[in-house]
Amino acid sequence: MIEFLILLYPWIKAGHIIAVISWMAGIFYLPRLFVHHAESVPVSSNTDRLFSLMEYKLLRVIMNPAMIATWFLGLALVLVPGLIDWGMLWPWMKLFAVFAMTLFHFWLLARQKEFQAGKNVLSGKTYRILNEVPTILLIFIVISVVVRPF
Repeated sequence: MIEFLILLYPWIKAGHIIAVISWMAGIFYLPRLFVHHAESVPVSSNTDRLFSLMEYKLLRVIMNPAMIATWFLGLALVLVPGLIDWGMLWPWMKLFAVFAMTLFHFWLLARQKEFQAGKNVLSGKTYRILNEVPTILLIFIVISVVVRPF
């Protein structure tokens, strides 16, 4: 099994990078949709239904599969022998940040359900501020993996 992962390593890594990019695209875009939805769209209007549909499809068709693929392929990379030294701090930093990104994803899912039910209580400004969370986490993850400062 492990030898098989070594042979597939470039493909697993490529798939992981593609999945991460897809997931991050959605994570960056969905809060922006929420900003406009919260600020400019009357509840129960045709535009409200359109925004809700767009948000729903972004989550279900792009973000959820990309997150699952990111985790699956990332765990496959972890199993490749010699790739990660768990005695160092950087893999733990990355794991922490990926868990935080996953929690943010589920927080977005809960907000999408609130919009769909016509019960959003957060302002566009709040969504603008919270849209910075994945950017900070992404920077943290990339530096942890590429620079490996610890």
